[in-house]
Amino acid sequence: MKRKILFLGESYRADAITWMKGLKEFGDFEIITWELQTSNNQRFKRILEYFFAPISIRKIIKKEKPDMVIAERTTSYGFLAAISGSKTIAIAQQGRTDLWPEKSKLYPFKKFIQKYAFKKAHLIHAWGPVMAIHMKATGVDMNKVLVLPKGIDLALFTPSTNNSNKIEAIVTRSLQPEYRHDSILKAFGILNQNGIDFSLTIVGDGTRLQYLKDLAKELQIENKVIFTGRIPNTELPKLLQQSNIYISMPITEGVSASLFEAMACNCYPIVSDIPGNQSWINHRENGQLIEIDNIEMLAEELIWSFENSELRNETIIRNRKFVEENASYDINMKVISEKYQELLDSCSK
Repeated sequence: MKRKILFLGESYRADAITWMKGLKEFGDFEIITWELQTSNNQRFKRILEYFFAPISIRKIIKKEKPDMVIAERTTSYGFLAAISGSKTIAIAQQGRTDLWPEKSKLYPFKKFIQKYAFKKAHLIHAWGPVMAIHMKATGVDMNKVLVLPKGIDLALFTPSTNNSNKIEAIVTRSLQPEYRHDSILKAFGILNQNGIDFSLTIVGDGTRLQYLKDLAKELQIENKVIFTGRIPNTELPKLLQQSNIYISMPITEGVSASLFEAMACNCYPIVSDIPGNQSWINHRENGQLIEIDNIEMLAEELIWSFENSELRNETIIRNRKFVEENASYDINMKVISEKYQELLDSCSK
């Protein structure tokens, strides 16, 4: 008989889909899901729904009798898992700390519920080293922590040689303020002013879409920037393979599957100089690290990386090997699935 898992989190997210798919594939688990139905735009209504969520979750547990509850984000669904009454709980920290934004009035409350979630969980996922640093500083029992990314599908994200004589850059992050697409566009505005040819593909959707389209027009680069809107994840490899440079400028980062996907497809990475990226990228060794919102530096490093084609070509080969060794979905999700089976065996004794 299949063991059953209740997943608490936003089931439409690519991260969540990868996690659940891997558990079905390598652990032969049956997955049922629960998530908040109110959008983030309706803040008060969402908080109210969250307040009554434990009742809904306990009803599902009573009806479905899952062997285990897993949840993403230690400060939201992770806490709901901790108070669910389940005998076996695994939670995942999604961001560098999950205590975001740091100036929020809810910060002390989030800190409190995160500590409780850490205490109650039997297994805690740190998708990368930067998350484990926060856990250790918080006083988490590190014997419960599994430091391992979910990985990416290396059969889908395959390398491709791009011999273009111009910069063909791609951005695949959500169009939200914290991903600083405006800084990226302004840097390309500088390139355009200097007569440097390029194409820039911006994948995805978000609240800043119209603002960014207007900005591209204002910078007179709208004919060189392609906004694809939201696309299925299966279409992403082709766009990455057609590009030679990957750009990501978030102001905070946990572990970026987008970065691994780009590295797997032979895109040279240029990313923001923050702890979540420093775990994987060393400046001018296997990519570039850029100060947040430093558009002049971004423009300069784009030019430098493109002009140094020999170094770039050596780097993309090394980066593909690194991803194969450290971020393979087939390898990592098998490890995670086995860990869950072991956990369930030990908790049922």
